[in-house]
This record gives sequence, C-alpha cells and structure tokens, in this order.
Amino acid sequence: MKSRRSFRVAIAVAALSSLALAGCGSSDSGSPSDQPSVESTNAAGVTLVQPGKLTVCTHLPYAPFEANDDSGQTVGFDIDLMDLIGKKLGVETAVVDTPFEGIKSGQDMSTGKCDIAAAGMTITPEREKAILFSAPYFDATQALLVRSGSTVGSLADLKDKKLGAQSATTGLDYAKKHQSENGYRVVEFQDLASETQALLTSQVDAAINDLPVWTEVVKKNPDKAQIAAQFDTGEQYGFGMKLGNEALKKVVDETLATAKSDGTYDTIYKKWIGDVPQS
Repeated sequence: MKSRRSFRVAIAVAALSSLALAGCGSSDSGSPSDQPSVESTNAAGVTLVQPGKLTVCTHLPYAPFEANDDSGQTVGFDIDLMDLIGKKLGVETAVVDTPFEGIKSGQDMSTGKCDIAAAGMTITPEREKAILFSAPYFDATQALLVRSGSTVGSLADLKDKKLGAQSATTGLDYAKKHQSENGYRVVEFQDLASETQALLTSQVDAAINDLPVWTEVVKKNPDKAQIAAQFDTGEQYGFGMKLGNEALKKVVDETLATAKSDGTYDTIYKKWIGDVPQS
C-alpha cells in the first residue's frame, strides 16, 4: 500500500522516556492496556494516547486490509491509509493486534488502548452508538467461499449443511439473518484464519466473509477454493475513534479526501485490492 517508511511496533510495555513527536519507539510487544496511557497533544491539536505515535488497533489477519508479511511487519490497504494519516499528523504509526470484539464495541478506543481502529470495519447504526466513524473509505460486499469443485452456489444450496462465519462481523449477521429460510447451521470462528482453515479442511461446507478477503484466499489457494456467490449488502468501511474525538476525525477525513483527489487512494487500492470501481 504505499512506501512503508512508518515504524510499526506493538505498544511498549515501559513508559516512553521522550515526548518528541518524531523519535524512535520501542519494539517490545506488551499491550498498552497493561500500562497507563500517556496522552500528548499533537502539533495538529490532536490528543494521542502515546507521544509521537498514532496508535492503531486492528485484528489480524484480515488480508488484504491488514496482515503480517514474511518479516512480521503489519501491512495492507488499511495500514497504508493509516500511514498517510500518521504522516499528516507528523507521527509514527504503531499497530496493536487485538480481538475484534473490543474494536467493534468501541471499548479499545474509549479506554485509551488506541487512537483509532483500522480493521475492515463496517459502519452500522449500532456501532455508531459507541464509535465515532470516519467518512466511509471502502464499499464492501459479502461473498460465499466454497472448496473447489463444490456444487454449492448459493445459500439455498446449504440446506442441512454448515456455513462458517467470523464472530462479531456483519458476515455473521447476514448468515444468521438468512439461516431459517435456507436451513443451514452457522458455525462461528474467532478470526479469519480459523474460518478459512475450517473451510479448506472440510469442517464447514461454505464460509461467508467480505469479498476482498476471499479473493485473497483464492489467490493463495487457487486449486482449493473458489467464490460461489456475492451478496450486495451496501456496506461501507470506516475507521473508528473514541466518541467525541472530532479533532482526530477531522484530520482522518481530510487525509482521505486528499488521497482520493490526488490519486493516492487509487494507487493504494490497485496495490492491495485491484482495479478501482468506476463511480
């Protein structure tokens, strides 16, 4: 997703000794929830939970939006956009891998675990009660993944079969909404990796999740999996912040608008997703 000049770390377990906005950070992997946050006000007027860092909560893996590469560095579509925001603020980007439930509920932002969540998260009215969302940055579609050669081509074909879904996601909501009419059993998995593995090892007959993540799985397993169907749910992703953090939202929205107007967003989209949809 962009040049990776940002220094990504899990949050340091010891208090930082410098308040410089552009200094070096620690590579320790302790959770910020284990220590008091040291809030600092950025030069742009944005209060950050750790000096000199935009602390980003995400849930790994969720390629192509966020995942660790072979070197252990967190990369992806969302992460490139976070780096643009960090650059706008004049700070580094620090990524924290955390369960999606804490992100979805808004708890991770409200308790100071992170400044912002970037986790392929759909904006919903229920989530907006606890999260301040950025302007939408990605139009999402649900999709059905099956093993190669499967005769399943729709939810109706799953009668008396098992459908995998990731916990706390809109894919799970969609699966449960249509469960009774199609007669399948929903099996929940805590993360994308376990859901994918369940499908590939025949623990479930199909799995539902966002189209781009299944596209990525098919790329890596061309002879093992295929996309059977897509469901246009009208979803849009947003970055999540603490309720009331309008200063950070302003910077995030301005950064996204600039990236879309100057072509940077399209470049990042092509790098991680593919051809940019025509509006």
